[in-house]
Amino acid sequence: MLGTGLLAAEGASPVALEVLPAVTSAVVFLVVLGFLYVKVWPIITKGLDERNAKIIGEIEAAEEARRQAKAAQAEFEKKLNEAREEATKIVAQSRAEGQRQAEVARAKMEQELQERLQRATAEIDGAKRQAIMEVHDQAVSLAAQIAGQILKREIKTNPGDQQKLVEESLQQLAGSRN
Repeated sequence: MLGTGLLAAEGASPVALEVLPAVTSAVVFLVVLGFLYVKVWPIITKGLDERNAKIIGEIEAAEEARRQAKAAQAEFEKKLNEAREEATKIVAQSRAEGQRQAEVARAKMEQELQERLQRATAEIDGAKRQAIMEVHDQAVSLAAQIAGQILKREIKTNPGDQQKLVEESLQQLAGSRN
């Protein structure tokens, strides 16, 4: 028997179809396919749909974030330009204020210098007048002494010369005051 089973197996065609296993396989395949279609496929499609929606949402969020970033960058550049303009204005105002302060200080210094010059000139004039008066007083005193000495001599020698001497002295004194 062992020998006949081998011959029968050797004589069978490799393409020969056995119906029962083929039908069983087809039924099992259809049952599994039906089970997968009813139970598993909706879960898979639902997961894929959720993943697709999540990806689309992330793309939209990224696009929105990009738009916001672009708007924020434009706003930042606008504010930066405004800040630069403001800084330029402040620098210009500071320079103008510094120049104005320098001019005020220069004018004040010139006025103070002019006042000091006037005071010094007045002091010099006063000192000059004082010195002239002192010289004049000394000259008068000296002239009086000399005149006294001359008069003492003249009184003794010639009375007419006395009158002439007094007149000349008075004329010289009047001329020296001018």
